[in-house]
Amino acid sequence: MKPAKSRKSLAAPLSWRDMPWGESFRDALSHHLQPCLGKLYGFHLLKIGNLSAEIDTQNCAISHQVSVGETGQGVQVIADPLHLPFEAKSVDACLLAHTLSWSHDPHRILREVDRVLIDDGWVILTGFNPLSLLGMGKLIPGLHRRAPWNGRMFSQMRLLDWLSLLNYEVVYRSRFQVVPWNRQGGKVISAHVPALGCINIMVARKRTLPLTMTPAKKRTGQVKLRATVNAARQLRKLDDQDSG
Repeated sequence: MKPAKSRKSLAAPLSWRDMPWGESFRDALSHHLQPCLGKLYGFHLLKIGNLSAEIDTQNCAISHQVSVGETGQGVQVIADPLHLPFEAKSVDACLLAHTLSWSHDPHRILREVDRVLIDDGWVILTGFNPLSLLGMGKLIPGLHRRAPWNGRMFSQMRLLDWLSLLNYEVVYRSRFQVVPWNRQGGKVISAHVPALGCINIMVARKRTLPLTMTPAKKRTGQVKLRATVNAARQLRKLDDQDSG
């Protein structure tokens, strides 16, 4: 597996308009995110990156929404996503729309997001699917210098590994937009072969407690219960002897 950290500096697009079919990607992503955004709750939502700032999040119940990025007109807080200027456990949800795609250290961004998220906070990750028609464009000479092919494309399995290491529970994941140059994404083929969709969505929650009881705890509980039952039986025998 290739290392996540890269020595190359990646120039992220300042807007969805800076890449082919970018506005179609933005509109499709905003549409597919609406059910997820409608289930979020809390006080503060961070939209990290210039592309995240352009995603429509009006359907989200979290009213205080802040866009963070290094530059751009839609950004409200100028900051490096690797060094978020917020206190630990102060944010309820984070949206990273293709933010990892143009980061030289995506692990560090996820750790920084984990730092600012509250317990049971939400993180939404989107990116391009390498196993798609769009991903195949990286094999065409010359395209790898242009967006979106100059960015990094991570599979869902790789993102699942990263999130599991940080103890996140993935509650939803999807792929769509199989035909990138079609504004509708190819509805028929997307319904039958969604795995080839060029856009990934993953929604995960930050968990702070083990999701399952360890075997050691189970054994300890059984021993205590058995000792208590035996003591009750012995006490009942003593009472019967006294009464006799």
